[in-house]
Amino acid sequence: MTTPDDLAAPEPGARKLLLAVDAPSLLHRNHHARAHSDLRDKGNRPAWALHGMLRQIIEAIDQFAPDAVIFGLDDRERSEREAFYPDYKAGRAPKDAALVEQLERAGALLDALGLATLTPPGLEADDVNASAARWARENDWNCVIITSDRDSFAHISDHTQVLRLINGGMANSPLLNPRKLHAMYGVAAENYLEFAALRGDASDNLPGVSGIGEKGAATLLAAMGSMDAVWADIDHCDGQTLVAAVDSLAEEQDQRRIGTTLLRRLTADGARERYAFNVRIMSGREDLDLGLTPDVPGTPGLLPLDIDRVARVVGHLNMQATTDLAVRVLTAAPTTGDNFTVR
Repeated sequence: MTTPDDLAAPEPGARKLLLAVDAPSLLHRNHHARAHSDLRDKGNRPAWALHGMLRQIIEAIDQFAPDAVIFGLDDRERSEREAFYPDYKAGRAPKDAALVEQLERAGALLDALGLATLTPPGLEADDVNASAARWARENDWNCVIITSDRDSFAHISDHTQVLRLINGGMANSPLLNPRKLHAMYGVAAENYLEFAALRGDASDNLPGVSGIGEKGAATLLAAMGSMDAVWADIDHCDGQTLVAAVDSLAEEQDQRRIGTTLLRRLTADGARERYAFNVRIMSGREDLDLGLTPDVPGTPGLLPLDIDRVARVVGHLNMQATTDLAVRVLTAAPTTGDNFTVR
């Protein structure tokens, strides 16, 4: 298990750091984990998911010391993916009314704090994550994506790591870089989208290529390097190179030969179309304007935040300990031996 300790705060002269947060993902997890608390804000509205999300992000900011933070939100009115594929995410249980209310209030809460948020029309938080990863690469920053969704693994690179929240909170969640992703799945980071498209994703109601699971997909990509190479070999060499490469790798690893089986499944009716369909649905948009202006101090998303805004907005959630932590971590408030408390 890896933890946020694996990524130290940037040293002088190192790349700056952007934290990209999948807000709906955190809200969903905290709703289910904290609903029993029935925490209410000062207006007596449900606040347990909002509080849990904000608490985790404050802890992450304290750990990583980012230079900027952006929160991705889902467009809750329209979905381009659902318009293209009406069964997208079908089968998920209806959302609890208290969760829906907190999802709808999240953007206003974060904006009020002075943090950057983006709700891309017709798109999702994962598209913001994809664009954040590209922004970091193009601006020579590092990026840490915080999410519980595996889709963001496709954005892992030398610039971007993913902190995947699992049970046990921030401290027990793995921080994945290319090396650790390969150790988990046997797949290079740049091939993860292809791997996922072959495997499918039951949580989004996306079947994979029939008969090809995680092991077969990883072996295929390790042997051939990319799905472009796979399809080219099938088109021009009837898959002969594919079979030879997969079986050669199997021999090296003392595994069963599966080259002919993989070729048969990849050339079955609808297999290539299913793969291409999944790639289209799973691909995150990388061209979103994040609105980040690091050269303009005080603009949304840049730290530190205004102490009065932080005290007022976080204080409305009615958890004094979290307000104290937020003031210490998010603002430039002077520190002493005692915790700063807003009265």
